[in-house]
This record gives sequence, structure tokens and C-alpha cells, in this order.
Amino acid sequence: MALRAGIAGYGLAGRFFHAPMLKASDFEVAGVLTNNPKRAKEARDDFPQTKIVRDIQELIDLKPDILIIATANKVHAEQAIAGLKAGIPVIVDKPMGRTLKETEEIINVSNQMNVPVTTYFNRKWDSDALTIKKVLKEGILGNVFKLDSRLERFRPEVNRESWRENYSAVDGGGNLLDLQPHLISTALDWFGPAELVSASVRTIRGVVDDDIMLVLKHDSGVDSYLSASAINGSPGPRVRITGDKCSLVIQDLDPQEPLLRQGLYPKGGTWDRSTKSATFLHYGDKVIEYPGEDGNYANFYIQVKSALAGGEWPVTKDEALAVAKIIDKAREISFR
Repeated sequence: MALRAGIAGYGLAGRFFHAPMLKASDFEVAGVLTNNPKRAKEARDDFPQTKIVRDIQELIDLKPDILIIATANKVHAEQAIAGLKAGIPVIVDKPMGRTLKETEEIINVSNQMNVPVTTYFNRKWDSDALTIKKVLKEGILGNVFKLDSRLERFRPEVNRESWRENYSAVDGGGNLLDLQPHLISTALDWFGPAELVSASVRTIRGVVDDDIMLVLKHDSGVDSYLSASAINGSPGPRVRITGDKCSLVIQDLDPQEPLLRQGLYPKGGTWDRSTKSATFLHYGDKVIEYPGEDGNYANFYIQVKSALAGGEWPVTKDEALAVAKIIDKAREISFR
């Protein structure tokens, strides 16, 4: 019998990043929480047997095996805590909380109730992230000392339909909470614990923070430069990692997001096409292509199934706390 999932929110995150991976991992989508008629129709089209509900308690009353919080950031803590208090394991889309305090509140309830909670740092299962872990294990780069990691776009006009681009930072809007959690979580995954030493959190388009640079110093000796921008007319490479033997360069994200937006998904947990990012090793003027790994977000939910049976969760509470601490400190440094 398939495990049953409840999804709170059916916008970009719920419909395109969570629902397809639940389907790929053989979860039944028992219920979807949305008050938007268009999204309710989309949920029914995608999952004809699902129940559409209008509040978190109705979703909890369906008694799913797992609750996915994919709503706007301002209600993450409230909804996650409601699920945990009902005894339901919870997955919170990134960021877990808007602040370190909110993240700690969610985790404290999880610990008190002895009910698991995790967060969806899905970019750990991008092609670039998996390829980089393989390259680091092989030692090809030598002594690694610098990471440049970017999620940069050029969107000079604010999307008035997007809460991420219109909610204040207090309400959970902006790129510090939208894009930087991906950059921070992967940097910590690759190079270990780090302290934030510099932060520039700026509003260029006049609405929310949309141009952010963070500098981390890892205990391992690597410095990470993390750029998240919505207003960069010449985006840099997705990743450049520099060691004393050579540098690794990946220009673009893997194709999973556009594939998901087209309605495709990895049936049975495996993509039927390449989801690799082109990866190159640079030795000065000499450039060699490196065989990258395929990305696959379904691996997150495959590990969730294992965790529900007593295995390890794909993202630990400590990882969520480490990212939240850096985000809080970035605001503190930038707005002194």
C-alpha cells in the first residue's frame, strides 16, 4: 500500500518541485491545501483522486503519512508545528523558517513530540552538486581553496504576481530566503562548517532584497563566495571551484526544473533522459570535459521513504539550523 502525502500549497514549489517527486517515489497524494481556484483545478487535474482542502487542520485530518509544507514562507512555522503536534512527520520547503528563531521553534517541537522534520534543500541533488562531490572525492582539483557559487538571473521588472518578489523580508520575501538557502546548503555540504565573514544584502528594484553576496570561511580552509541576484544582466557560471591543480567550471543548472515545468518527471524514480550539467576542468588554457553525474530530486523522496521506515532523513536538523544562522547573521552584518 502506497504511503500517503498531504501537500500544503500548490504553487511553484508544491506543484513542480514536490508533487512530481512524490509521484516518482510512489507516494499517493491524499490531499492538497489551496484556496486558489486555479491551483485547486491543477491539483485535481494532476491527481484526480486527491482531496482539496482549505486549511491546515483539514489536511491534518486526512492523516497522511507525511506532510509537505510548500506554502508562502510566512506560514511555514505555523503549519509545520501544527503537523508535528498531530504526530505527522513534516517536510518544509526551504527555508524551514524565516529566521533562526522560527527554525528553532519548529525543531524544538519536533524534538519534544519525537516526530521527524526535514527541509527540502533539493539543490543537493542537482547534477552540479553530485558531480562536485564526486570530483572532490577523487581529489582532481588538489588543495581546494575557493568556491564561487551563483544563482543569478536578469529580471529587471518585478513580477507582481509572485509573493517571493513582493513580500517584505519580515513576511518571508526576497532572495536571501529564496535563493541563498540553496547556495549556503550546498557550500556547507561540499566543504563543511563555515562562518559568515561578509554580507551585502541589497534591494535594487525597490521592493525586496534582490542582489546578495555572502562570503563564508569554512573550517576546511575554503572560502565561499555566494551570489544570488535577480538583476544581473551577465550572469556568471553556476559554479567555479578552484584548487592548486585545476579549476572546475559548470556554467548552467541541470535541466530538471524546466523538465518538471513541462509536466515531466522521473517515473519510477529515474529520469529517462540525461539530466547532466556540462562540467569542465580548466588547467589554464587547457580545458577538459569531465563526465558529470545525472541530477535527480526523486532521491530526496526515496530517502524520505527509507526514513519513514527508520532510516536517515535526507537533510538533518543541524543542516537547517546552520543555514538559518548564516541567513540571520547576513541581515545583521548588512544592516548594521
